[in-house]
Amino acid sequence: MLCAALAFAVRNSEDPSRRNGRILSNDAGVLAVNYLRHVDRTRYRDYEAVHVAWETNRWIVLCDRVPHTALREAVIVELDGKTGGVVGVRKPVN
Repeated sequence: MLCAALAFAVRNSEDPSRRNGRILSNDAGVLAVNYLRHVDRTRYRDYEAVHVAWETNRWIVLCDRVPHTALREAVIVELDGKTGGVVGVRKPVN
């Protein structure tokens, strides 16, 4: 009963592990894939976010075709960490 009351009380609270003003990594992955599909729906229809990493005020999202292509057809979408806007799109560098 106590656990249910506590869960109900904090249901809309900010996540303390997330820094203020930064979009979540899951949201960054969704935004990156949506952007690729907006650019070219046919080419990127089978793509998914494979990995998301934080780097100096931006999210670096690695997207690859399913089934995965061992980076042959992968693309990286860089997103602004605060707004989620696309900063750039490029091929991965080995």
